Amino acid sequence: MPLRPLGSSGLLVSPICLGTMTFGTPVGEQDAIRLTHAAIDLGINFIDTANVYEGYARYLGSPGGVAEEIVGKAIRDRRDRVILATKVAAPVGPGPQDRGLSAVHILRELDRSLKRLQTDVIDLYLIHWPDKHVPLEVTLRAIDSAVRQGKIRYFGASNHSAWQLCEMLWLADRNLWPRVISSQIPFSLLRREMQNDLLFCQQHGLGVTPYQSLQGGLLTGKYRRGQPPPANSRAAEKPDWIWKQDNAMFDRLEAIESLAAEAGVSMSQYSLAWTLMQPAMSSLIVGVKLFEQVQAAVAAADIVIPPGHIPKLDAICPPPWRQPDPVRG
Repeated sequence: MPLRPLGSSGLLVSPICLGTMTFGTPVGEQDAIRLTHAAIDLGINFIDTANVYEGYARYLGSPGGVAEEIVGKAIRDRRDRVILATKVAAPVGPGPQDRGLSAVHILRELDRSLKRLQTDVIDLYLIHWPDKHVPLEVTLRAIDSAVRQGKIRYFGASNHSAWQLCEMLWLADRNLWPRVISSQIPFSLLRREMQNDLLFCQQHGLGVTPYQSLQGGLLTGKYRRGQPPPANSRAAEKPDWIWKQDNAMFDRLEAIESLAAEAGVSMSQYSLAWTLMQPAMSSLIVGVKLFEQVQAAVAAADIVIPPGHIPKLDAICPPPWRQPDPVRG
C-alpha cells in the first residue's frame, strides 16, 4: 500500500490502521496476535489501541489493559515496523484519579501503557476524550513533559471538535509545547456530522484517523432487511454497540450497496474508499476478527469511487449544513 502522511508530523502511515478494540473478547490472544502479524505482513504499519480496550468485556470504568498487553506481545519482535498509537482519559477504575486528563492520571497511565505494550516509547499518544474538569493547559503541560522524557513522540486528540483542536494549536504556539498532529473522530458515510471539521484539519496539518468507518458493520452488507443478524456479527454478539436497524436505515444501506455493485466492489470496500477520499484523511481505523477482513480493507485503498457517484451518495447520506460562500461560491 502507498503510505500517507500523518498530518505534518513527518510520519508515514498505511491508509488502513489495525484497530484493536475487539482484542480480548471476541478475538482471543492467539488469534489477535496472528491477525496483527498478518496485517503487518500485508503492509499495515499503523496499529491503534487504548488503555481501556478489552473487547466486549469492556464497560465504563473497567480496568482495561487487555488489548495493550496483546499488542505488546504481538509486536515485541516487530516494533520497528509499526507506528504505535494508544490513548488515555477514559475511566479505568472508580477513583477520582482513575480518569481524565490531569497530569497525575496521564503520567501514571502512560507508564502502565508502556509496560503493557513492552516498549519504551509510544509513537502517537492520544487524549481519548475531552475533560471538562481539567484546564487544557494542565493536560498539554503533562504531554510536553512526557515528550521531553522521551516516552512519547507525538500526540493526537480523539473525539475532539475543530474548535478544541484550534485551542490546542494556539496554546502550543503560545507556550512552545508540542503541537497536536492528528484527530481521531467517528466518521463514515452514515455519520458525517464532523465533515466540516475535516477542512480545518487539512488547513492546519492535522491527519484524520477516523474510527467507525464501517459504522459497526452496517456498511459491510451483512445485515439484511427482515432477516436476523448473522451469527458472529456485532449485532448478534453486542447489540448495544450498533445503531438501530429500521426501514429508513435499510433504505440507505441498500442504495449504497447498489452503487457499490455498480462500481464492481464490495459494500465495505466501497465505503472505506469513499472515506479515504475525504479531506485530511491519513488512515482508517478498522477493527477486524478475521484475516479475510484485513485483506478486504487493504484492497479498499486502491479503489476509486466514480465521480458520478459522489452527488448520489450525498443525496443518500447528506453532509451537514455548511455556511454558504457568497464571495467565492
